[in-house]
Amino acid sequence: MSRVAALLTALLLPGLALAQTTLPEIPALTMTPTADGGAQWSLSLQVLAAMTLLSVLPALLMSTTGFARIIIVLALLRQALGTQSTPSNPILIGLALLLTGFVMQPTFERAWAEGVGPYLDGTMALEQAAPGAAAPLRDFMLRQTRDSDLLMFAELAGHTEGFAEPTDVPLTVLAAAFLTSELKTAFQIGFLLFIPFVIIDLVVASVLMSLGMMMLSPMMISLPFKLMLFVLVDGWTLVAGSLVGSFVS
Repeated sequence: MSRVAALLTALLLPGLALAQTTLPEIPALTMTPTADGGAQWSLSLQVLAAMTLLSVLPALLMSTTGFARIIIVLALLRQALGTQSTPSNPILIGLALLLTGFVMQPTFERAWAEGVGPYLDGTMALEQAAPGAAAPLRDFMLRQTRDSDLLMFAELAGHTEGFAEPTDVPLTVLAAAFLTSELKTAFQIGFLLFIPFVIIDLVVASVLMSLGMMMLSPMMISLPFKLMLFVLVDGWTLVAGSLVGSFVS
């Protein structure tokens, strides 16, 4: 036992000595004023801000881009077809992300050129790069937002006098109005997609009733006809092209 105790002591002593060694204090969260009146944030603060942005990136993607309109229309289309869970949710989300990339590509390119790129190159401070990167996204949301929705959320936020310039609209008010407008537009497009499939369901149900086949499910008979119609008109291409073209340039 004495040999074991001596061995453990020999192994622990270097660790205890290392633990007692005082390391120089490194300021992790600092902000240094610059000569031009700005501020230089420490690398730890920049990494913290980047990690925070990544954690809220899915919510920003859904609420500030065309993703919400596209995924809602695709989900309503699947429901109109009556195919239950086909295509599956991952496939619809993947298609919605690809279409969102087509829609948002000019906006993202402007954001990179006016804010993100110069900041990464070190030619622009964070205080100037952030508004520069957000300006193209703000312009995109303003083009897609209805004036009535924007006025309603402005009144809810206490801005009853309105805004003199589009740049005066707070981002929180703009994001809420934009998402509400996207929901309205998505449901309008979904309503138009439902019409031909509802007509097929009504025709099939009427034929089955006239033949006395009341126990046979109309959905089972109408599903092949809806799929055939959708394939004959090249439905996926039409829907994808219409969705991308529905965004005002």
